[in-house]
Order: sequence, then C-alpha cells, then structure tokens
Amino acid sequence: MKIIKRNGSETEFDSRKIAVAIGKASQASASSERLSDADIQEMTECVSATCELLGRAPSVEEVQDMVEKQIMSHGAFEVAKRYITYRYTRALVRQSNTTDDKILSLIECANEEAKQENANKNPVINSTQRDYMAGEVSKDLTMRMLLPQDIVEAHNEGIIHFHDSDYYAQHMHNCDLVNLEDMLQNGTVITGTLIEKPHSFSTACNIATQIIAQVASNQYGGQSISLAHLAPFVQVSRERIRRETEEELREAGVEINETLLDKLTEHQLRAEIKRGVQTIQYQVVTLMTTNGQAPFVTVFMYLGEAKNEQEKKDLAIIIEEVLNQRYEGVKNEQGIWVTPAFPKLIYVLEEDNIHEDSPYYYLTKLAAKCTAKRMVPDYISEKVMKELKGGDVYTCMGCRSFLTPDRFTDKGVGNIANAGNYEPGKHKYYGRFNQGVVTVNLVDIGLSAHGDMDEFWKIFDERMELCHRAMRCRHDRLLGTLSDVAPILWQYGALARLKKGETIDRLLYGGYSTLSLGYAGLWECVLALNGKKLTEPEGEALGLEIMRKLNEYTAKWKAAEDIDYSLYGTPLESTTYKFAKCLQKRFGVIPGITDKGYITNSYHIHVTEPINAFDKIRIEAKFQALSPGGAISYVEVPNMNDNLDAVMAVMKFIYDNILYAELNTKSDYCQVCGWDGEIEIQEEDGKLLWTCPRCGNRDQNKMNVARRTCGYIGTQYWNQGRTQEIKDRVLHVSNAVIGQNLSLDLDE
Repeated sequence: MKIIKRNGSETEFDSRKIAVAIGKASQASASSERLSDADIQEMTECVSATCELLGRAPSVEEVQDMVEKQIMSHGAFEVAKRYITYRYTRALVRQSNTTDDKILSLIECANEEAKQENANKNPVINSTQRDYMAGEVSKDLTMRMLLPQDIVEAHNEGIIHFHDSDYYAQHMHNCDLVNLEDMLQNGTVITGTLIEKPHSFSTACNIATQIIAQVASNQYGGQSISLAHLAPFVQVSRERIRRETEEELREAGVEINETLLDKLTEHQLRAEIKRGVQTIQYQVVTLMTTNGQAPFVTVFMYLGEAKNEQEKKDLAIIIEEVLNQRYEGVKNEQGIWVTPAFPKLIYVLEEDNIHEDSPYYYLTKLAAKCTAKRMVPDYISEKVMKELKGGDVYTCMGCRSFLTPDRFTDKGVGNIANAGNYEPGKHKYYGRFNQGVVTVNLVDIGLSAHGDMDEFWKIFDERMELCHRAMRCRHDRLLGTLSDVAPILWQYGALARLKKGETIDRLLYGGYSTLSLGYAGLWECVLALNGKKLTEPEGEALGLEIMRKLNEYTAKWKAAEDIDYSLYGTPLESTTYKFAKCLQKRFGVIPGITDKGYITNSYHIHVTEPINAFDKIRIEAKFQALSPGGAISYVEVPNMNDNLDAVMAVMKFIYDNILYAELNTKSDYCQVCGWDGEIEIQEEDGKLLWTCPRCGNRDQNKMNVARRTCGYIGTQYWNQGRTQEIKDRVLHVSNAVIGQNLSLDLDE
C-alpha cells in the first residue's frame, strides 16, 4: 500500500511509523497516562486496516486524523493532547513556507497529485512544470490573502470547491466562444502584428490556429470555434482557383470548357480544404500553450449557421473533411494511427441531416462511423435545444459550459463589445464568456442532514449563500480588469474590441457573461436522504426538487445583481477524488455513498448502475433540462465499429430526447506488443494500474490510452479516484442485445 506525502509524492505505507508516533506521544505524557505496547499495536493495526479499506493511497493528514481518533477512542486524552500539540507545532513550521516542498517535488516529477491532476497535461514537460509552479504560488496567495477564510476552509474541507485557484491571483476568466467570424472578416492583431482578412480557405485555417493558441494562453478554460466562420472562405478560394485555372488554360492554348473548368476548380478546392483542415487538426494537437498543454478547443459543426445555400454546401464539405481526418486519427511516435484528445468535435443533429431522406444524412452516417472509432463527435439536438434555449442553437464553451440565452440584445443594450460583425436585433453568442465556477458538494449536505429533510434544506440554504459569496469573489476579481491584460481577447476581437486602458466591467453584467454554480453528487445525495436512486420514482422526484431549488437560487441572484448566474453540472476531473476523500474523512465509509474514490458527476446515474442507453437518456434528459449553465450525458458502449446501425439509433434517440450527449468507447494501443484493443485497469498493492492484457505492459509512456474524462477525451491518465470511476463503468449498450431489442426500445 502507498501513502501520499504532504509534498504530493508517493511512498510505501509503513505502519511502524504510526507506532513510533503514538509511542513518542505516550512517552511525553505522565507515566500514569501512558499506553501499553499492546494498546499501541492495536491502534496501529486499526489505522492500517482502515487505510486498506479505502481502496486508494491515503494522505499523511488522513492517517494522522485516524491516529487521533484511535487514541481518543481508547480514552488516552493526555496522549491525544501530546499528539495534537506535536501536529500543530509542525504545521506552524510548515506554514512559514507553504510552497517550496510542492514546487521542488514538481520539478523532480515526484508529485503524484500533479502527475494525475489533469488528464491532458504531461507533468514531466518544462512548460507544464512552469505552469504548475506558478499555480502553486497562485494557490498560496489565493488561500492566504485573496479569499475570505471561511471560503478557504470550506474549500479545503470539500464542502465546496473553488475552481482554478491556481489562476485566481491573475485577472483571468474561465471559458468562451471565440468570435472567429469577426477576427477573420474584419482583421485582428496577434503579438503586435496586423492580420488582415485572409484571401483563401487555407490561410483562414492557419490564422484560426494562431488565434486558438493566443486565446488559450490568456484564459484557463476551454474555448469553442465554429466551422461556419470558415465556410465563407471556401467561396473565396473557389473564385481564386477558378481565375488561376482559367488563366493557365488560356496560356496553354486550351479551349475553355465550363464543365472542365468547374471540375478542375472543385478538384483543387477539395485539396485546399483538406490541407486547411489538416492544419487545424495537427496544429491544435501539436501546439503547446503557455499553460503546458494543447489548446482545449471545441469545434462546432452546425449546418444551420450557414447564411445561404451555397455556404451550407461549402460548410458540409468542411464538416465531411473534418470527420474523415478525425476518423483516420493522428500518428503516434511509432507511426500508428491513434485517437487525439483535441480538438473536441460537436455535431448538431438537425432536420437537414437526421432523417434518411435528409440532404445531409450522409454526414450523420460519417459522424456515427467516426464516433464508433474515435469517440467524437458529440451531439447536440437542434430540436431539443431550441425548446430549452428560446429558439437559439449555439455551442458550449469547451466541454459543457453553456451561455444563458441572449437577453442583453432583447433589452436594446446594443453592441457593448464593439464587435465588428454585430447585427442589430440578432442574438449574439460568439464573443461571450464564463467568469468562473464554484461547486457545491451535495453529498456532504445530504449526509450532514442525517435523513432529516428540514435539516437538509437548512444546511442547503447556508451552503448556497456560501457559494454565492465565493462566486462574487470571482466576479469582483474581474472587475476593473483592463483590456490591456489580454489584447487578443478584449481589444482584437476574440471577445471584444475595447479601447486600450478600458475596463471589461460592462461585459460582466446584463447577461453578456455568466457565473456558474456547479453541483456534484446528486445521486449520492438523494441516496443518503431517502435511500432511493435517481432511477426510482421517489429518488427522481427528490433529485428534481433539489435541481429546481438550485435554479431558484441562481434566478434570485441574477434578478438582484443583473449578473447571469447559471446552474452548471461540474465535470469533476480531479475534484471527484478530493470530494470523496473529504467525505470519507467526515463521515467514514458508507456503502453506496462514500465507499469509492469518487462521487458521481452532476446529475448522472451512477456509473455502476445497470441501465440501457435509452432509459438512461430518458431519465437524465429531465435533469439536463434543469442544468442550463451546462451539462452533458453519455452512454457507455463497447467496440461499435461493426454495429453502426446501433450508433445511429442512439444518435436519433438523442435528437428526439436530450440536448447534449455523447457515446463513450475505448481507443487504446500498446506500443510494446501492438495490442490495439482495450488497455485494462488492474489493482495491485492497493493501487490501480493501466495494464496491457496481451503483454502485461504497465509503462504509461509505452501505451496510448484515450478515455472520456468529463465531456472531453483525456490521454495523460488520471488520479486514482477517476481511474476507479473509469474502471467501474458498466456498458449501456450491448452489441449482443441491441440488434434484437433496439426496435422495441425505440418504440416504448
């Protein structure tokens, strides 16, 4: 068994150290209060056994808490006092320099928490280490100086989570929708260089990747761009290619034939589109931003955004090429085609592509093929989104964070961002952003109430006000931010075209940007309160009531402050592990609630719950509708490359029933033996290890593993809590069964 030291490094668990520590506290006590060797041995064994039951590596602090409880339970209060005093004295010494050990362990790649903190960051790389080092300093400043102490304590205890504290010291926002159209059509400036409107599709793609890199380096969340903003440049290239081809034919003395000219033009145009799309895919994958990872970018594919029929046809060509290239994948070091993490792709299911007689149905079939092999694209239902978002259809920011429907335009506020492509009266989404997230641990509220609903709502109200104040800290931190801190964002069109020296304050009110109230563990919360699951009528009813109450609070704050608070289903990548550990510390190991190294994301049905894909989507759709600030549902599927009819069936069900969903499969490769099936997760000595089932390879540097983490694909591995969650996932679609029962499921 392993133990996590205070600096984040991992070492062997040594029970003898527990015995020594208790013995020293005992010897420092009066002789009449001292413990016997048998008592010390019993306590040591109890603590060791408790650690074993956790199913993960405990931290030093957790072990010391267990020791305190053991000493107290034996009535040895004098010994406990000595032990607590020693801990406090050592804590004071450490408090004088809180970051050095962590930073040094980061540099030496010994920090296990950092290694697994982000599934798309490699902690060995200098740029990642530099970002983590800066993050440690930011967190230290944030927790010691910038946040109120009660918010810090609630964060440390896992009652709430104040996200991205490693960036809070700077005046940075979370995620956004890049106004790529404005930047391409009206020009932009990148590192002091004027970039004018491109004269070809390939140039537009190249500029887009530079914009993506610049935006990623000036924020800490995800960004989204739309292929519709690149589509007009297909016609620009078409006209240029046609002119050049016609001139070449004339010079060669060839008689001009319009049919031949059209054919030659389209042939060259397709080649340019292929090069342009390849530029986006390979540059995004290979770019390294200042935070030590590839840009977290989402590419939106929605035919309905095209401004005319020709543009729609051109957009369809781009979408087709994007899907084809993603299906192929990218080559790893050995030259093997593997699944890349980014860019994330979102494909809108709409009337023009969802039915077999729809003109663009061929794109949907291609999307299904790509999903089966590479886990993307994910799917937004135009039909459901229009119902829930006031008739508008737009992409999320990054993996799941959605803006609130445009209300500042309806209020007649006008072009507050000075966007070059602003159209009066038309709803605006590109150029808008999210200010940040604070997440409430619903499981903690549920367990703290001990089954008493009156007590639950009382604690719930207190936690909501705590979250509200924490979110206001995020908002207030951005107030007064000058546009000069990130020119690409605030001055040159990505989010606005403000003047130098101007503040971004007016973009923080009126609905232009959002603040997110995150929530986690609805499944366990309901189970703790009434013993029911969200899949049972009583559990579903209580879960929906809690969701409605959360929305009541965001609506109340919004009305009072003119800030668009919105309810957000938190992804919980590393936080799921933190929350689980804090719950075990506060409440012990409770079957079905705190007995794992993770808690359930947002409103999701538990990953171990046996349920078919269609029932899961039906149930979760009710909760997703009450999570307007962002949420995504998924179904876990086996290898579906030979069962695309089943994939299409799920996609059509998504179109009719839920706003945003994805299909999770596996896409792995062992570099040692060439295994291209699923890399398994095996447990050894209390630790979960990724293992090739063919050759037993456990070297993570010699395998490619891609798993859906929290709405996006991770490729750099995960902490032990998230790894356990991935291991525990059950299939919602069975290849053996779906062919027989699919029509029955769809008809029900």
